Amino acid sequence: MYRLTVLYPPPADPEHFRAYYVGTHLPLAAKLPGLRAMRYSLDVAATEGESPYFAIWEGEFDSAEAMAAAMASDEGRAVAADVPNYATGGAHVVHFAPVEGR
Repeated sequence: MYRLTVLYPPPADPEHFRAYYVGTHLPLAAKLPGLRAMRYSLDVAATEGESPYFAIWEGEFDSAEAMAAAMASDEGRAVAADVPNYATGGAHVVHFAPVEGR
């Protein structure tokens, strides 16, 4: 399994982010080819102090190659192009192969 994670800093308009993200962006992301599962939260808290993030999204793919192919697809380009429509705080994208543990 390979994971793509997007961390969103606080946007200028949290209500616009929420409505647009759920109504428009998530349906686009769900169309990524090879996407095995996705999850998100609009309630990101820190263990101490204020969280530097407003939202998080995680997508799972079979491999790094499958994730790269998804992001290079028409659907992947549409997802990336849509981010400025709601994420005025930007987005931090990381990807990795999780190591299973206890």
